[in-house]
Amino acid sequence: MEKWLALVMLLVSMKLMEGSASASGVKETGVTYDGRSLIIDGQRKILFSGSIHYPRSTPQMWPDLIAKAKQGGLDVIQTYVFWNLHEPQPGQYDFSGRYDLVRFIKEIQAQGLYVCLRIGPFIEAEWTYGGFPFWLHDVPGIVYRTDNEPFKIENEYQNIQKAFGTAGSQYVQWASKMAVGLQTGVPWVMCKQTDAPDPMINSCNGMRCGETFTGPNSPNKPALWTENWTSFYQVYGGQPYIRSAEDIAFHVALFIARNGSYVNYYMYHGGTNFGRTGSAYVITAYYDQAPLDEYGLFRQPKYGHLKELHAAIKSCSTTLLQGVQRNFSLGPLQEGYAFEEENGECAAFLINNDKHNNVTVQFHNRSYELLPKSISILPDCENVTFNTANVYTTSNRRVIIPRQISSVDNWVQFQDVIPNYDDTSLRSNSLLEQMNTTKDISDYLWYTLRFNYNLSCNEPTLIVRSAAHVAHALVNNKYIGAVHGNHDVNSFTLEFPVTVNEGTNNLSILSVMVGLPDSGAYLERRFAGLISVELQCSEEGFLNLTNSTWGYQVGLIGEQLEVYKGQNCSDIEWTQLGNNIMDQTLIWYKTTFDTPEEDDPVAIDLSSMGKGEAWINGQSIGRYWILFHDSNGNPSQSLYHVPRSFLKDKGMNILVLLEEGGGNPLGISLNFVSVTDLHGNFSKLSFPSYA
Repeated sequence: MEKWLALVMLLVSMKLMEGSASASGVKETGVTYDGRSLIIDGQRKILFSGSIHYPRSTPQMWPDLIAKAKQGGLDVIQTYVFWNLHEPQPGQYDFSGRYDLVRFIKEIQAQGLYVCLRIGPFIEAEWTYGGFPFWLHDVPGIVYRTDNEPFKIENEYQNIQKAFGTAGSQYVQWASKMAVGLQTGVPWVMCKQTDAPDPMINSCNGMRCGETFTGPNSPNKPALWTENWTSFYQVYGGQPYIRSAEDIAFHVALFIARNGSYVNYYMYHGGTNFGRTGSAYVITAYYDQAPLDEYGLFRQPKYGHLKELHAAIKSCSTTLLQGVQRNFSLGPLQEGYAFEEENGECAAFLINNDKHNNVTVQFHNRSYELLPKSISILPDCENVTFNTANVYTTSNRRVIIPRQISSVDNWVQFQDVIPNYDDTSLRSNSLLEQMNTTKDISDYLWYTLRFNYNLSCNEPTLIVRSAAHVAHALVNNKYIGAVHGNHDVNSFTLEFPVTVNEGTNNLSILSVMVGLPDSGAYLERRFAGLISVELQCSEEGFLNLTNSTWGYQVGLIGEQLEVYKGQNCSDIEWTQLGNNIMDQTLIWYKTTFDTPEEDDPVAIDLSSMGKGEAWINGQSIGRYWILFHDSNGNPSQSLYHVPRSFLKDKGMNILVLLEEGGGNPLGISLNFVSVTDLHGNFSKLSFPSYA
């Protein structure tokens, strides 16, 4: 049987260079490595890299993002390859628009940077189904991520390797042999794989790899940090994770001091989970706290502080790569690393691990004051040019300027159809698993049932257990209510009193997924959808409906009619807004607005809405879930990025929203996003600080 091939991560030299001359006068080209660093065209390199995922931005944004990365001192752009985008159906390929990987790589090359290509195709990445196309689920006999005949793919495998026992270890060996056998001419890396077979390089992912990385598993391999998390992904109901510039800089400097030679920031620009691409419960904005925010604007002081760090390290990179390292104590919580060359060149890192106190240390017969939890860099073992806790870059903040998007007269609505059992053609005598039923063509699956009610109470309690993310319940076409789960639980229970008729009744339950799972062992066996349904009387007994004959409808009627395109057709009856907007459920809204003349990035403020998805001129800007509040009572995200390329050059743009319930489109505004400096920063130490 055909095996689905590819894996891990390879380092590709896309930079146009003439090569450097070796001792014999022959120019060396290509990418290799030794125990100290990667070697490009015969030269050892300390490389700073940043993750920018091409489908999470637009081709129009790529040149500016890459240019800012280069300006920030990066040498490499790292990206995954997203299999489910490129092969949505077996043998059908798409490399157009945001999916144009070749164009993205050529832009990186044109700006003189390298590419680190994580080809997956299992990527995790908080991307729906971990980057797998769902049709892979239907390949006979497949088991993902193990020594299984139909399947051969990998990334960050050690996270789940134990679940597969001996087959997992065999799989690692096979994956390595397959990759090396491709003879790509560049090194291969296995992230977080301590037993990566030669010549694979094992690497570290995390926030503190200078402290946690056990090191290369061979003296002939360099120390690589493939994911330095600049923040963390955010889920609905969660708050953004703020990681300071000082903390990032400290751990980068520590990793370099301990012989690290490659650091990749995950993410350098996170971007946007357009459409339905985010994994379970992950919000639409991705790593907005990265050095370049969702809109590609500078996140200060993070961007500027890291830029200065890169410059300080590169100013002594030759000594760091060629010199002999020695480690020495400077105090109970202080230490130093010095790199010394035979010609007398020297570079040093002075480290204070005390989180609370300034400390004065002695080095080379000089006194140096170190800030709490900081590292000072001395490119010449004498002058301090950078301290990780001493931030000179001025902080900035985001500025939002709103503009009304449309008057009430410009809004129209389309009511989606609530199906009953008789409206369905797909039937089963059990509750079907949702993902295998929808095949990921929709977030929505209707479970419908016609049943006879014969219990004594007139108002039983409907109890629905679900392993999806949201459930809406209707009895006899009357909306009963909705309940949702969260990122940290596997199931939830909907429990509402309902009024039923004697005899025949109709039950319609809309089960909703907010992204598919993206990781874990045996992903192909994961269950989603309704688990059980019953009606329970307080006085006596219950009616178990779980194994009744259910009717199913995949997706909403509006999705089938492509209402999101905003076009007028005979099957779509647009009407004026109703009187009780907030009480409407499963409703589509549409309006138009002019393309703004301003140059700033554009966002739609959806804080007046409930839950659903939004489209601009037929292109989805992502899911929204305003009603899911964090612990402070605020939505996890209310501003939604509208790339300029989604807008028409001139004229009217069409905004369409699918609202599951509780939203008011009249509160939506168009916003212009910029940043402004905060004037209040001050230096904590003046350089040079030696005596």
